[in-house]
Amino acid sequence: MHPTLTTRQHSAAKFFLLALFIIAVDQFSKWAVHTYMQPGSAGEIPVLGQFAKLNYTLNPGMAFGAQLPAPYGKLVLTAFRSLAVVGLVYYIIRLCRQRVAAGYIACMALILGGALGNLIDSIFYGVLYNNAPVGSPTRWFYGQVIDMIYVPLYVGYFPKSWPLIGGSYSSGFPIFNIADSSIFIGVVMILLNQSRFFNESQPSAASHPESAPLVAPDAEKLA
Repeated sequence: MHPTLTTRQHSAAKFFLLALFIIAVDQFSKWAVHTYMQPGSAGEIPVLGQFAKLNYTLNPGMAFGAQLPAPYGKLVLTAFRSLAVVGLVYYIIRLCRQRVAAGYIACMALILGGALGNLIDSIFYGVLYNNAPVGSPTRWFYGQVIDMIYVPLYVGYFPKSWPLIGGSYSSGFPIFNIADSSIFIGVVMILLNQSRFFNESQPSAASHPESAPLVAPDAEKLA
């Protein structure tokens, strides 16, 4: 085995450890909320007065509770998340081999950790916490994501022109979790620092012309 290649491959370990740390914190927070809090407003805990609270909420679909058509929409979403996670793992390994800026790889690790955190909910929580929606074909792969960080910015009806959630009533959003936060932070950091990240990567790319630029997987539906 080529010694340089081995060193590059091992360098990916610290980024996967970062993703595992996000997963551990996310899953612990969800376990604690499920174990010690009552769902909904009855168990709500103020954190920063009325501006931020803990609220045990089940999310059967994507961000903001948007859902794909039943009964197999959830299964399609879970399959998409699984493929996205596999793609992110492969992408991070490729980035490490190409000596891309460490900050950019760390952001991708944050996105990976968040994606895996919510994927675990979808695959296992229907069985572990018995929270699959009524009428689900199976409890496996139909688990609902546990959200708890409540920032009530908007209460009312969404405009009917909005896809998926248009016309529905919101009692306050967003309600999200650690995994969602990790994905959001990773995406925002990439957008804010992309010029620095990719300028740092250019010298390495020049010294390794066989390495073509890579395109990050779509992170919009990972939350």
